[in-house]
Amino acid sequence: MSFQRLMLKSLLSLPDPLLIRMSGGRPLEIDGRRLDAKAQFLAAQAANAPALHSLTPLEARQATSLAFALLNAPRPSGVETRDDKIPGPGGDLPVRHYRPKGASGALPALVYFHMGGWVIGDLDSSDSFCALLAKRGGAHVMSVDYRLAPEHKFPAAMEDGIAAYKWIARNAASLKVDGDRVAVGGDSAGGGISAVICHEAKSRGYRQPKAQMLIYPAVDLAAVGGSMESCRDCYPLTRDLMLWFGGHFLEREESRVDVMASPLRREDFSELAPALLITAGFDVLRSQGEAYAEKMREAGVSVRYRCYDSLVHGFTAQAGVVSAAEAACEGIARDFGKILSE
Repeated sequence: MSFQRLMLKSLLSLPDPLLIRMSGGRPLEIDGRRLDAKAQFLAAQAANAPALHSLTPLEARQATSLAFALLNAPRPSGVETRDDKIPGPGGDLPVRHYRPKGASGALPALVYFHMGGWVIGDLDSSDSFCALLAKRGGAHVMSVDYRLAPEHKFPAAMEDGIAAYKWIARNAASLKVDGDRVAVGGDSAGGGISAVICHEAKSRGYRQPKAQMLIYPAVDLAAVGGSMESCRDCYPLTRDLMLWFGGHFLEREESRVDVMASPLRREDFSELAPALLITAGFDVLRSQGEAYAEKMREAGVSVRYRCYDSLVHGFTAQAGVVSAAEAACEGIARDFGKILSE
């Protein structure tokens, strides 16, 4: 894998005009945005492989695990990690802890949920990004490996997320975590889980997180139009792949509009945790992420919103080979640290 990564990085070091020429001949532009040349090259290479939505869930997990290993940045130095398990509603949940080396005392915390459409992904998918969040944010990050579909249908992933957040907040002292500063966050499906945790805190009466970090979150499984149309064929998350994820995750088609699956369809957005919400320009989920940020703003929630116009869905797992993705991850980690310190 290190040889493959070296070869890929060598190719991606070529001048942007040459990468574009090797990727169709002209820059890809959608909705007034221009795709990063390195991301366009990756998209062109991925087009030669079978589409994920044509695979079984097991095959898709194997394929994406290899892709994550190739594209992800190495875990940054200066971070201690350990694997653990915590109780969940369906059995123990694997958790990976990240903590800045040499840190003492109670740190602010982030409970993190990985991407993968509730069907693929694991602790390794977001490993380097979680370590970066711990290092730049001066935080104790706990990445939770929630149950996946189709083995565990909706709302298993959401219930796992709620249980993990509540358990970690309840056991803050033994984890050397500041119980007043426990945030939730995640990317894609994990961002959707984090959004649900904040809404359910209101309805179920548990403590609202310190903050929520939603990175290109999946918050409307019944979305149509907008970027769901204009970016329908964008790498790596197409509209067909989103439908495939929903088909495996949901027991019934009508659950697409259930507010536990699609929190954008909630009516009340007031009194939610302050939010850092990130979208990508070339992403079917861009419009729903932007709409979610606007709904929170209208309800008086503090929101920091940013769209990385030249990047694609899943860029947090491309920081090892796409320089713009690496810079974006650094920026998100710094912004996250600021929110936790407020």
